[in-house]
Amino acid sequence: MRSLKCILLGVTVSGILGVCGQSGALQGTIVPSNVKRVARVTGAARSTDTIPGPNRTDHFYNVGGTDLGIAWEMGNGTVGLFFGDTYGRDFEPGPGGPGDAGDWRSNVLAFSADKELSDGITFDSMRTVTGRTEAREIIPSRHDPDCRGDHTMIPTAAIHAGNRDIVHCMNINCWGVPGKWRTNYSALFFSEDNGNTWNRSGVCFAADSKFAQAALAKKDGYVYLYGTPAGRQGAIYLLRVPENKLAFQNEYEYWARRKGWVKQAESSADPVVEAPAGEMSVIYNKRLQRWIMLYLDVSRKAIVLRDAIDPQGVWSSPKILVRSSDYPGLYGSFIYPPENDTTLYFLMSVWKDYNVFLMKADLKRETE
Repeated sequence: MRSLKCILLGVTVSGILGVCGQSGALQGTIVPSNVKRVARVTGAARSTDTIPGPNRTDHFYNVGGTDLGIAWEMGNGTVGLFFGDTYGRDFEPGPGGPGDAGDWRSNVLAFSADKELSDGITFDSMRTVTGRTEAREIIPSRHDPDCRGDHTMIPTAAIHAGNRDIVHCMNINCWGVPGKWRTNYSALFFSEDNGNTWNRSGVCFAADSKFAQAALAKKDGYVYLYGTPAGRQGAIYLLRVPENKLAFQNEYEYWARRKGWVKQAESSADPVVEAPAGEMSVIYNKRLQRWIMLYLDVSRKAIVLRDAIDPQGVWSSPKILVRSSDYPGLYGSFIYPPENDTTLYFLMSVWKDYNVFLMKADLKRETE
């Protein structure tokens, strides 16, 4: 994401309580501890690095600078990782973020079967240009000048559901002031060949949609799509749909505070978490029997964690995972599979380095 994303603004955030059809107040909320940076995931090693960096993506895949790292378990058991705006091996961090660099791609895709994450994530491959080793753009963009059309295509969430891999992308029209941007639309793209080719579905969210950015999770035959408006100032909303009907937007049900699940009515959707919320990820942890949500909270200048018994909440108060005072310019908060352990791995971007790092936290119930 090629905007100045690291400058954080201040507003107060709180959970939404008293929503009908929910299980009531949380008992034994989830508390994170022992949070640490494990490894560099992308880019060239820096002289200041004191952590592993197994992938050397600058050398092997012409990926010198990138961000995000949206991870999901694919149908073949491999983990896919979508990254955002990507630059070549000549990339050098600027004083406040990405500097000038060539080989711009709006998004790239990596694959890993690595199950031992204590020393980092090792890529098996990236999707590359035919006959070359350079990581290729997956979901295309025209790369029009900023604010003058189809500027870039940024992945926001991904999942395997209904025997297909799915990615939610936002088509950026204009990067605005820090933490604000404008989309042309957002859409779902599907792959039926393990991420080799992707096709746009008929699912489309307008520029002013509550689901311009997303997190995707599934449980009991449903896909849950959490959404925010474009940028980092909006609240979080929720829709659900049976896994096998994800491509049919007229089957979507939106969570409304008084009415419960309402079909074909995005305008009825009420916040499940109040503003401000930036990029996010959500999973259901079977071991802890909780929904876990991570997102960038610009009011706290931190990546925070919330948990809930039900997908619509009541969501716990936010617990700080990582502060920008410790990692200046942090953003992104994408949970890495497996999702059913008391050890949480997640991917965090840092603006000045403009690359992605693997983070780790321990989770436990407050009552334990």
